[in-house]
Amino acid sequence: MKNTITFIDWGRRGYAQAWKDQEEIFNKQIERKKNGIPTSNTLIFVEHPHVYTLGKSGDPQNLLVTENMLKNINAEFYRVNRGGDITYHGPGQIVGYPIIDLERFGLHYKGYISKLEETIIRFLLAEYGIASFHSDDATGVWLGSPPRLRKICSIGTRGSRYITMHGFALNVNTDLAYFHHINPCGYTTRDMTSIEKESGSPVDMEHAKRQLLAHFANVFEAEIV
Repeated sequence: MKNTITFIDWGRRGYAQAWKDQEEIFNKQIERKKNGIPTSNTLIFVEHPHVYTLGKSGDPQNLLVTENMLKNINAEFYRVNRGGDITYHGPGQIVGYPIIDLERFGLHYKGYISKLEETIIRFLLAEYGIASFHSDDATGVWLGSPPRLRKICSIGTRGSRYITMHGFALNVNTDLAYFHHINPCGYTTRDMTSIEKESGSPVDMEHAKRQLLAHFANVFEAEIV
């Protein structure tokens, strides 16, 4: 029997509010698990206004601009409780927050990350003819070849009692200039890219969301409701 995942599209939502709302769902599921009550699974899609987030083990020096410069480019900055280093979220990006119970899917964290990557890889190839791959030395989804790889999707998660939060950020029609103000994920020799850049034309975001959701369901062998 397939696991059921409830899908929610938050549209455009500020990072701080989205983080708070995520935590609320996440904490409720942890409490349910502690008390032996069956957990539920949620997948959230959202676009954020311009924001940089630094993971709990990230290096603050990978943010390359001052507080005043952040104001000038209309961006915010947050230290967050996910894994990974620094990344950017903004308009034209599909950010996915799966809040799911990995035990219900028979997954450990490493396998979970691999499935997130596989979802994006299948989606990019099937819908846009873009060939991408896993990297042995870094999370996320990559294009190109060494020494100059291109990253199209970043992944950073948090887990407790096998409940997950945070997730992935897929560059669709993203303004890639915002990545110039950071060392994305701590790298200085790897470039960021987007579906729009690779395909040469803007992408219909609503269509992309629908197709990405279908690939997520297939990879995780779940029913999306």
